[in-house]
Amino acid sequence: MKKLSWAGVAAAIGGAAVSAVAGAGVASATPDLGPAINTTCTYPQLVNALNAQDPQVGAFFNQSPQLKAGLQVFLVSGPAQRERMAQQLVSAPAVQPYLGSVEQAFLTCHQF
Repeated sequence: MKKLSWAGVAAAIGGAAVSAVAGAGVASATPDLGPAINTTCTYPQLVNALNAQDPQVGAFFNQSPQLKAGLQVFLVSGPAQRERMAQQLVSAPAVQPYLGSVEQAFLTCHQF
């Protein structure tokens, strides 16, 4: 079971003003940010996908107004701004444990 660290995630995500990016679950790998940067999914689709992919991470996300607001900002931003936000998050060590779940959410959100 993953241990969710509110302080670590909030600091990383709050600083970037976004709560979700796509990427690989391994810190040393170069993540594929394309699904997040180019997503056409809506906020409800992405949240539903996150809840389905990893209910624990979804529940953690749903309890945080900061994370929800960050995701909304991310989704209404253009691709260039999304790329900057995603790069900031991918480089934050506190986000690494969540990248796999978020990547899956971005890859499947169009199904929700």
